[in-house]
Amino acid sequence: MAVYRSRHTLTGALTPERVAALDLPRTRLGRRGYQPDFVHELLHRLAHELHEQGRQLDLVQAENHRIKKALRTWQTRQAGRFGC
Repeated sequence: MAVYRSRHTLTGALTPERVAALDLPRTRLGRRGYQPDFVHELLHRLAHELHEQGRQLDLVQAENHRIKKALRTWQTRQAGRFGC
């Protein structure tokens, strides 16, 4: 997986909490910039999606662990059954 890098990179992992807590700098008076309400709405959406992806990853890892354990149990039973 590639690592995103820029001059203004945040250090550490981007967690839902960190994304939600980001406070982006405002533009100086008279300069163009993003509308803060839209930026905050996007950050909250990103935080929600990161949280959801993390939750889904946890579920997949738990299921993977369960399947591996069941496979080991089955293999042990089969080895005992055939005297290997």
